[in-house]
Amino acid sequence: MVTMSDVARLAGVSTMTVSNVINGRRSVSQDLRRRVLDAVRETGYTMNRSARTLRTGTTGVIGLAVPSLDHMYFAELGSRVIAKAAELGYRVAVQQTGAHIEGEIDAVAMSHTLDCDGLILSAIEIGPEEAALLNRSIPLVLLGERLYGEAVDHVAMPNVEGTRAATVHLVEQGCRRIAWASNAVPEDDQHNVVIDRLLGYRRGLADAGLREDPELLVPVDQPTMADAAAGIAQMVRDGVEFDGVVAVTDAVAFGVMRGLANAGLRVPQDVRVIGFDDVQHAQFSVPSLSTIAPDHDWMVTTALTLLSERIKDHSPRPGRELVAPFRLVARESTA
Repeated sequence: MVTMSDVARLAGVSTMTVSNVINGRRSVSQDLRRRVLDAVRETGYTMNRSARTLRTGTTGVIGLAVPSLDHMYFAELGSRVIAKAAELGYRVAVQQTGAHIEGEIDAVAMSHTLDCDGLILSAIEIGPEEAALLNRSIPLVLLGERLYGEAVDHVAMPNVEGTRAATVHLVEQGCRRIAWASNAVPEDDQHNVVIDRLLGYRRGLADAGLREDPELLVPVDQPTMADAAAGIAQMVRDGVEFDGVVAVTDAVAFGVMRGLANAGLRVPQDVRVIGFDDVQHAQFSVPSLSTIAPDHDWMVTTALTLLSERIKDHSPRPGRELVAPFRLVARESTA
């Protein structure tokens, strides 16, 4: 059996350094972290979780780490996870990562500190290599948009097909000049949520025989209501003509509707708007917001089931990639 000492010898570091890397602690330089990762891959080292369980016992507590709790989607996600976990006999320790890789690694380290039995991490920056290593440290399920292959269990949003359906819906409602409201990200940043949803928008246009027009990209710095309101108002002032807007999230859609109202345009009479996420506010806004509704309960139940299996079965096995089903909810904003 490969031991931590074997990894340390191959990497030319101490066993404490290997332990720090495996347990997600930040007190390790990027160079040392890379050497340890390479040694772990070369040796095939896997942490002995059974020994860890005998040493610490199970606590009945799992971790949930999200980018930000003041974002309506993640606040609702937290509530759903806490409620469903209680049915399974778990309590939940919630952390914020700030959507940075340092915060995501910190979440794993804190889960160890709290003796959590496992962690559900809504990941933004962690890649497959880090995920595979951290998965050997603690039972882990990721929620996020990157592809992880067999590195870790992963529950993803229907980003491409969902946004494609949203765009087609606007076409079916008579829209021909459909804008895309989202913050911009480098297009080589593959499997970023923004890129995937932009791809769905493009495919929806192609399905309808409509060409993509760069003028119809709403200038949004950050995916917030304030920036979306300012961006759509700028398009109106610039004289850009559009009759529909697909927003990357419901929060951005709410900002778009406020910006249109401030500019004297009516939703849906002048411009139809659709979002993505189906947060609770969507059915109570005026007008109520049409949106893509991923099956949130399915996602939470699936993530908790996968995590529970990992907690109970410490033997290593390949991770699974699962994509949530979705439905289009048509409300007043596209009537």
